[in-house]
Amino acid sequence: MTNALQSIEAVCSLSIDADRLWSDILGTARFGAFGETGMNRLALSLSDGQVRGWFEAECRAFGCTVEIDRIGNIFATLPGSEPNLASIAVGSHLDTQPGGGRFDGILGVLAGVEILRVLKTSGKQLRHPLTIVNWTNEEGSRFSPAMMGSGVFCGVHDIEVAYARMDKDGVTVDEALEAIGYRGEHAPGYLPMAAYLELHIEQGPVLEADGSAVGIVTGVQGLRWLDIRIGGTEAHAGAFPMPLRKDALVPAAKVILACESVALRHTPGVATVGYAHVAPNSRNVVPGEVRLEVDMRHPEESGLAAMERDLTEEIERLAPGAEVSVVWRKAPVVFDAALRGVIRRAAAELSLSALDMVSGAGHDAAHLAGKVPTAMIFVPSREGLSHNEREYSTPQQCADGANLLLRSMLHADELFDIQPEMDSNDVF
Repeated sequence: MTNALQSIEAVCSLSIDADRLWSDILGTARFGAFGETGMNRLALSLSDGQVRGWFEAECRAFGCTVEIDRIGNIFATLPGSEPNLASIAVGSHLDTQPGGGRFDGILGVLAGVEILRVLKTSGKQLRHPLTIVNWTNEEGSRFSPAMMGSGVFCGVHDIEVAYARMDKDGVTVDEALEAIGYRGEHAPGYLPMAAYLELHIEQGPVLEADGSAVGIVTGVQGLRWLDIRIGGTEAHAGAFPMPLRKDALVPAAKVILACESVALRHTPGVATVGYAHVAPNSRNVVPGEVRLEVDMRHPEESGLAAMERDLTEEIERLAPGAEVSVVWRKAPVVFDAALRGVIRRAAAELSLSALDMVSGAGHDAAHLAGKVPTAMIFVPSREGLSHNEREYSTPQQCADGANLLLRSMLHADELFDIQPEMDSNDVF
């Protein structure tokens, strides 16, 4: 009992260096920088290759082995004292949106690097190996789908299909990996993980509005992506009488309003028409075709199904003959309850006010949750902004999140005997 108490006390004495973490955030922002605070570090671009090189070098300096799988995911592992145990993994992604900021994704990776420094300087050795992960192409800006690297690792996406994906210039993922030297040799899913923890900025306004220091993420919303094609007849805008027109944009406008009304009927669901194309898109031509792309999300599968059903019925009523196709269905994800409990305990020990919340955005952790016990930590985003060059979290908020990640990881290492390839229900 005495040894256990001493071990817990040792855990509680460790803390990250806030200034050092902030210096890394500012320093790595040189890779793909534009303007004062903007980032354009697309997946598998030259700047992505540069920041990957920095990450590798830092991790090797702290005694990590660095391995790369065939889709370019990077795994930097610090050995533990018990070789029969699988890794506790922490991480996120280094790629950004074309007009992104300095915190989305990379905060979770840099917090992992800072944790390595803390362990190195303190002399603390974990029981489990600790793996810091950079997942390839989380954003999906250059290559679709998003969360590609974690999806391939978890068997959600076929690697050959992923290799064949092209950017707008016709460059494939396979070619881009080769160009920056990050097509590794390890098979997807090769590394056994006991648990996965991800720190991320919230990318929304909830924590800031609530005044909580951190978010304990209960899960990730499910989604449906619908493509809608509404046909009409192109005609001269001046010569064709109104009663005789088949203007495709008029029913399309009604469908857009229906998306809003459907979401409002199914709170807390959300629906967005994020893309609209009008053909021929000329001032003096009656539109002959409109294509819409719809994103619907809800934290419960039943709510998501109801939204899809109601919207489909509205489209049939408002735009008879419209073509509707569902291009992506992803079920809601619930994160591991025991691991969330570890985070909650650590937040209390650090006197950090914590809010249980669902993530509206997708994250690599959503794929990992189907493979290993997984949990996420959020820190506030100023004004809720993300995917925006004004994206910002304060040095203290970043430090709070990194300390909570460190404390949670240390408690998981001390308290649980997590073996490789066990079902999450058996782990805790």
